[in-house]
Amino acid sequence: MNFSNITWLDDRGHIKPPLFLYLILVFLARGWCIFIASLTQFNDRAGLVRLFYPEKSDFVLALIAGVGAVLIYGLIIAERKRSWPIFIPAFRNSGWFLWILLIIDGLFLFQRMMHDDYLFKIGYSIDALFLFWSVIYVFKSKRLHYYFADWTPDDSAIQDEASSDDQSKQDTK
Repeated sequence: MNFSNITWLDDRGHIKPPLFLYLILVFLARGWCIFIASLTQFNDRAGLVRLFYPEKSDFVLALIAGVGAVLIYGLIIAERKRSWPIFIPAFRNSGWFLWILLIIDGLFLFQRMMHDDYLFKIGYSIDALFLFWSVIYVFKSKRLHYYFADWTPDDSAIQDEASSDDQSKQDTK
């Protein structure tokens, strides 16, 4: 059978992470992205942070909410390598954890709007729009559902056997 027309499977037949999942994680971890970008500013490191988060408490809350997104990204890396089977239960529940992170981000967006007395800002509307589309994607995406269910303990055992066979073949050469 030729599965070359199916682009969401990798060479081993496992489901690749969806691109929109990466975009959601970057969106949820935007506080960390801004923090890392601010470290590159030599003269005024706090200036970039103040540009996006005028209130210091909003920035701290964005960092707290972003920790979960960074953890999910770490689980995605572990799934791609399939070398740490201890993370399988956490990875399989990542969909629920992603829901919790989206709810927390929605609450933080509401709090940021409260700090500005519910005045319209384009940044809040963009955040709300992306949050809305993220919720719809996480709710409706079958590929995301299948991706979070793809890593099983049997896959890790097969991966370990294949890597040990490759190692023994290299030793005999």
